[in-house]
Amino acid sequence: MSLPILPTISTSFIILSAITMAIGWRQIKQKRIDAHKKTMTLAAIFALIFFIIYESRTVFIGNTSFGGPDNIKIFYTVFLIFHITLATTGAVLGLISIITGYKNKLKVHRKLGPITCIVWFFTAITGVAVYLLLYVFYKGGETTSLIKAILGF
Repeated sequence: MSLPILPTISTSFIILSAITMAIGWRQIKQKRIDAHKKTMTLAAIFALIFFIIYESRTVFIGNTSFGGPDNIKIFYTVFLIFHITLATTGAVLGLISIITGYKNKLKVHRKLGPITCIVWFFTAITGVAVYLLLYVFYKGGETTSLIKAILGF
C-alpha cells in the first residue's frame, strides 16, 4: 500500500501536537510551569506545521474526496463536517489559550486550557479517522477543490 506523502506527514504533526499537549497538561498538573510552557509551545508549533502543510496542499493541489462506498458517503460527510467544526473551534481556543498563558492572564487560561485540550484531543482523533477513511481503509477519490471534496459536487 502506498500512502500519500503530504497527508501522511500532516496527520503525523496532528498526532505529535496531541501527544505534546497531553504531556504539557500533565506537566502543569505537576506544577512544572516552565516545562509546561515549552511543551505547549511545541504542541502549538506542531499544530501550526500541520496547518501550513494542509493549507498549502489545499491551495496548490486540492483536497481528496471520499472514495469509499456510496452507501456510507453521507456518514463520512457528516463526520468530516464534525471534524472541521472541532478543528476550527480547537484552533480558536488554542490561540486564546496560548495568548492568555503568555500574557499571564491565568484565571482565563486555567479555565480555558482543559477545554482546549479536550477539544484538541477529539480533533486529533477525528483527524486521524478522516485520514484512515480517505487513504487507508478506502482508496481516495479524486483530488479536487475543498468545496467539491466536502460536498461531492
